[in-house]
Amino acid sequence: MLNKILSKTLVLIIISLIFVTLSFGWDNTGHKVSAYIAWQHMSPEARNKVVELLLSAPEDSHLSVYYAADSRSRSVKELELFMIASTWSDIIRNRDYKVRYEKYNKGPWHYADVFWRRTNGEFEVLDKKSDGLAFAKLYDFEKNLKNDKFKSDEKAVDLAWFLHVAGDVHNPLHNASRVTDIEPEGDRGGNLFLLSPEDAAEGRLNLHSYWDGILRRNVPRPDDACDTEYIPTIAHDITKKFPFEKMDKRLKLGNYKEWNLEGLKLLERNVYPASLKRNELPSSEYQKMAFAIGQEQIALAGYRIGETLNQIFGKK
Repeated sequence: MLNKILSKTLVLIIISLIFVTLSFGWDNTGHKVSAYIAWQHMSPEARNKVVELLLSAPEDSHLSVYYAADSRSRSVKELELFMIASTWSDIIRNRDYKVRYEKYNKGPWHYADVFWRRTNGEFEVLDKKSDGLAFAKLYDFEKNLKNDKFKSDEKAVDLAWFLHVAGDVHNPLHNASRVTDIEPEGDRGGNLFLLSPEDAAEGRLNLHSYWDGILRRNVPRPDDACDTEYIPTIAHDITKKFPFEKMDKRLKLGNYKEWNLEGLKLLERNVYPASLKRNELPSSEYQKMAFAIGQEQIALAGYRIGETLNQIFGKK
């Protein structure tokens, strides 16, 4: 009976992890790297509390099944659970799990688009209601996690959402939608800005997807490397380039609106430079620039997540 349960759990995990590689926001790798960096900055008290919460998640959320039932050390399995939890908000987009999808999936929570355009060559933010609820929900998640009246299972879901959305808002294309004559209602965070040629044989890459997969594209996973081998290697390289000591003055803990607006500032010059053309793959210079910015943003997200959880769950 136990083997049957474990087999079903393993199938669920495999299906979920396949799906998340096809989803949105920072991809599987980006979110897990931010989560790994956060974990390294969390106190033992904060780590214990977040693991306790994740294991108390509602059964129909499937969150707790990602704590592996194998012989590896507890510390490794807890870190793995935390990293996978950062991707759960993408995992639940899978419509094959109807109950979970209908109860937990919230598309507008992943982004908070400000609308902007270039007017006579100048960057202009438009007086149009923002689309998406990302930074507004981050305030809610933090408030709920601090609320002693909230049940542990409710907090587990909010915690998983916090890990994910706090990562998403550090991707500039989750913060704004560019308005043009071609996209008068906005380009949906670069999803409508196609980079590959019209006759591309393997599907067309868009700008949003390009930035989502910035780590995976530049640091391919070695054959058969598991997350506990692949993710730390990337994270350690990033934190050497962007150490906490040089970024701690930028944390602005709890100021989620400012986190969102920071991404807006990267758009005109860095994400949408004049040299970037539709239906053309980015130049080597653009690729280097995007990789550097992506690493910095993912490091910043990790430090902010870790220190926020320390404030909520660390020593009182």
